[in-house]
Amino acid sequence: MASHMRAARLHVPGQPLRIDSVERPKPRANDVLIAVKSCGVIPNMNAIFSGRLWNHLPALPASVGLDAAGVVAEIGERVTDIRIGDRVYINPWLSCGQCAYCRSDEPMLCAAAAFQGYFGFFPQSLRQLEAYPFGGFSEFMTAAPQRLVRLPNEVSFDQAARFGYTGTSFAALRAGRVGAGSWVAINGITGTLGVGATLLALGMGATRILGFGRNRDVMTRLKALAPQRIDTLALGDRPIAEWLRERTEGLGVDVLIDCSARGASASNTADALNGLKRGGIAVNIGALTEALSIEPIRFMTSRLYFQGSNWFTTGEGQLMAEMARVGVLDLSQLTTQAYPLDRVNDALDAIKERPGGFVNIVVNPDR
Repeated sequence: MASHMRAARLHVPGQPLRIDSVERPKPRANDVLIAVKSCGVIPNMNAIFSGRLWNHLPALPASVGLDAAGVVAEIGERVTDIRIGDRVYINPWLSCGQCAYCRSDEPMLCAAAAFQGYFGFFPQSLRQLEAYPFGGFSEFMTAAPQRLVRLPNEVSFDQAARFGYTGTSFAALRAGRVGAGSWVAINGITGTLGVGATLLALGMGATRILGFGRNRDVMTRLKALAPQRIDTLALGDRPIAEWLRERTEGLGVDVLIDCSARGASASNTADALNGLKRGGIAVNIGALTEALSIEPIRFMTSRLYFQGSNWFTTGEGQLMAEMARVGVLDLSQLTTQAYPLDRVNDALDAIKERPGGFVNIVVNPDR
């Protein structure tokens, strides 16, 4: 195997990535080396790479790329149950294993959490990024076995490169206790998170999926997936809560999945909260930053819940892989636009246009 590899690296925040020749990493005793076949490109990536947000970028120049899938190429001497040739998705969530949250078996709340190939949540997160310095826009990367999702043959590498966003939606639906017979509302149904939430809610048994968004073409395509179970509303056409109650016998929905993006208006979320059934659950996964006003007395008397959900566990990723294996989660609905590694900046430009939640933009580092 060659001693060097190609990697797309961020040298200056806000500037295009550069394709560099760097030394190929070697797996430590407890790690594996993955030959990357596909890595997802997501809408927020350009904002993160700009360096203008609160996120802590890895030391520059930084090998980047968030959602990677590929084939295990080497294994460390202490690794068990993983074999060379295994097809895997690499969950980029890094936790320290030492803080109070990790010691309490809550790694998703880690006080030094980071995304491999992307950013850290706190200043102390940088040591996690130093331990795993390569992202998915590179030909090879290392990872710990406990972060690997085994992929069945029914899931392509390009489809697995969407697992970050799909998994975020899955964790939110699980937090909302979605199952057979659930009535689910999805704010921002036409985006990446919203389309993923719809495909998953169908597979999880939700009988009414009521979504609202701005892209009418995507909404038409979503409704066609299951016309008896899915209904959509273009934002601005009607008050949201009124529309939700009209379609739920006046009761409201069991769960609201809020996919509102960072710069969205909180007014749509506030309206949608009024469409929750008594005892209903609202789960925010869209990174809405505008302040949201709620009425605590209504939450008290109606026993309502509002919570956040950020990312997903490797176990949840494995559950999604199994759902896709048997066809309960239909990833064939995604339309992939693939770019070779030397056109990674074209892929980042393409995602700026926000082409809609069915479009899956990926980079194939082996091309």
